[in-house]
Amino acid sequence: MSHSSQRFGTRAIHAGQQPDPTTGAIMTPIFQTSTYVQDAVGSPREGYDYARVKNPTREALQGNLASLENAKHGAAFSAGLAALEALFKAVLSEGDHMICGADVYGGLDRMLRYVWSKFGVEFDFVDTTDLEAIRGAVRDETRLIHVETPSNPTITITDIAACAAVAHEAGALLSVDNTFATPFLQRPLDLGADVVMHSTTKFLNGHSDMIGGALLTNSDELAEGFHFQQKTTGGVPGPFDCWLVLRGTKTLHLRMPAHCANAARVAALLDGHAEVESVRYPGLASHPQHELAKTQMDGFGSMVSFDLGTQERANRFAAVTEVFQLAESLGGVESLVSIPTSMTHASVPEDKKMELGITPGLVRLSVGVEDAEDLVEDLSKALTEL
Repeated sequence: MSHSSQRFGTRAIHAGQQPDPTTGAIMTPIFQTSTYVQDAVGSPREGYDYARVKNPTREALQGNLASLENAKHGAAFSAGLAALEALFKAVLSEGDHMICGADVYGGLDRMLRYVWSKFGVEFDFVDTTDLEAIRGAVRDETRLIHVETPSNPTITITDIAACAAVAHEAGALLSVDNTFATPFLQRPLDLGADVVMHSTTKFLNGHSDMIGGALLTNSDELAEGFHFQQKTTGGVPGPFDCWLVLRGTKTLHLRMPAHCANAARVAALLDGHAEVESVRYPGLASHPQHELAKTQMDGFGSMVSFDLGTQERANRFAAVTEVFQLAESLGGVESLVSIPTSMTHASVPEDKKMELGITPGLVRLSVGVEDAEDLVEDLSKALTEL
């Protein structure tokens, strides 16, 4: 049976990997090498000449992630931001224009404002839940539309298929950051996207012990461009980091249902709680894009945001939780709490934060896979201490 015909859980464990031909080791070896011996001058074995260009552990990861996203090609990078930078370098040139979702990771906002703005690439931040706003922002020079769905940190949902149609009508590409959903819950390429991006640091790895990113596509041309960026600019992950993500994806289909179930319990607790002003979770009927999430996702994920009204209350809440640990990042088996306005999105201009709803009292939870009762008790206790 080929990997392409297997179901998700089987592919998560086996795709892109084979037992080591020398020893039969079931786990992909960590090829911890910088270079390879050649049989003759200019004659590398199977194209292995230098590890920045090609590494067997990285190739296994790229094949695994591509399979999970129903993609032909995968390219792994040293961070999610490195993956985005490689995407931009592959498709954008001086004078080009891109549309970026307004509600995105603060690091991407910072990269566009303070790095790419220097290179003659123009960009607009647009509310990607508003298709007319996207159409209105399209120019003749538009080459790329990039969205996060669910978004960070307000957990908004963007219609991927509709955005793909708008992008393709304009002769542009659509890229989707699928980090929050993972391919277990959402597969953007199947909905018309051209590129899927991941911070593999998060749910794909799942254990909070490495940094990485990835780009997945069905386009031979884009894949060639991504691999050229790996070779030329060198933002690739080390083999051990690749191995750690491969370790993580083997349990993705087991972890994500637990994440989702726990998040649903947490969202139900927060929804309507006297101390909570509002809750953002796609599984709640009150979420503005709840029906859309039901149609394009196989579950609602583990990210929950809620507003406590003031930064003082948010900070106090984050200081007293015990199971939920105060930290940036997300997607690990452990539950985390953060205050986006002063942590992950501190570099976003204040007026934009308020426009997006990244208020001083906004709290973001990454709900882990601990016992749900302990999570609910921890949050309930913290809310009583406000």
